[in-house]
Amino acid sequence: MSFGERVGRALAPRKDVLATLRRESFLLVPVATCAAFLSFGPFLLADLHHPLKLGLVFLWLFGVILASSLGVVRHAEHLALLLGEPYGTLILTLAVTAIEVMSISAIMLHGDNNPTLVRDTLVAVIMIILNGMVGLSLLLGALRHREQHYNLQGANAYLGVIIPLAVMTLVMPNYTTTTVGPTLSTAQERFLALMAVALYVAFLMVQTGRHRGYFTGPGQIEHHGEGEPAGNRSIAFHAAMLAAFMLPVVYLAEKLAHPVDYLIETLGAPAALGGVTIAILVATPEAIGATKAAVRNQMQRSINIFLGSVLSTIGLTVPAMLVVSAWTGHNIVLGVEHSDFVLLLLTLGVSVVTFASGHTNILQGMVHLLLFMAFALLIFQG
Repeated sequence: MSFGERVGRALAPRKDVLATLRRESFLLVPVATCAAFLSFGPFLLADLHHPLKLGLVFLWLFGVILASSLGVVRHAEHLALLLGEPYGTLILTLAVTAIEVMSISAIMLHGDNNPTLVRDTLVAVIMIILNGMVGLSLLLGALRHREQHYNLQGANAYLGVIIPLAVMTLVMPNYTTTTVGPTLSTAQERFLALMAVALYVAFLMVQTGRHRGYFTGPGQIEHHGEGEPAGNRSIAFHAAMLAAFMLPVVYLAEKLAHPVDYLIETLGAPAALGGVTIAILVATPEAIGATKAAVRNQMQRSINIFLGSVLSTIGLTVPAMLVVSAWTGHNIVLGVEHSDFVLLLLTLGVSVVTFASGHTNILQGMVHLLLFMAFALLIFQG
């Protein structure tokens, strides 16, 4: 071995460490933001009646939480590659669900009681994913590859669980008579939580075991990570970094509640804005992965991402928030009303039509995107 080769091999670990430090350097931003709000929180959150300060604080917190969420998902995907199934699916799902539950809890427990926050978040997640994310993925995929194919049995399995859970959670409360209004009794909430968890666990067993082939494309082996190598980093490293990116989200989500509450309670912004804010934080990391997969002509992976996101949101977030509601004494209104009711049923119906053939085209993407635009308009002009 030559002298140059020996020097290169000796320096390789140092270069690897430096590359890792550069890759994870953004963690300093959420840490610094947490330190700033710990030290100067009252000053930073005061005088929110000034539009410029309100906008800057909201965008600062929203951007840092979103970037931290992307870091959480990135390390969860590395762990998924290292651990394999079913642990990979569980880690990815639980990481995103934890972000959603913490964000909802922080805003729900701050300021005035907002009983519709969970409902508004669920509706926003469904609309953003099943219309915005699906529409964009199908449209970009069709523009580049004309027609894309996926495993029809997998899509049907997803929708076969999503539709009854969505209707039982968001529609049934409007028609129960035990309680007044679009709410459920304690017994009904317990049944809904148990049913949601049971269906999700049963689906997970089907997806990772008995019928795993339903969720892979023709001649492909489906992976839950982005396909990027995990490198020589250990499970412990990625688990530690996942926790490191998760902790700022827990703290900063409570701080984000201040400008969100001010917008809704003081300035009279639509009450659904809080749910939409959380939904964007939750859906954006997975939207990026789904869109990239569609552009790479990996439509099966794209479908697994966006339909799996909706399923985990209803199957895991709803039971978690029902537990938080019972523990804190905050009531939850679940039944959707007015234009959201129509859009929800329309979205579920169109999704059945879209995923009924085993292939996609540009028209389907346009339909879902227009439904998403209708949802965005009706938030302010409902």
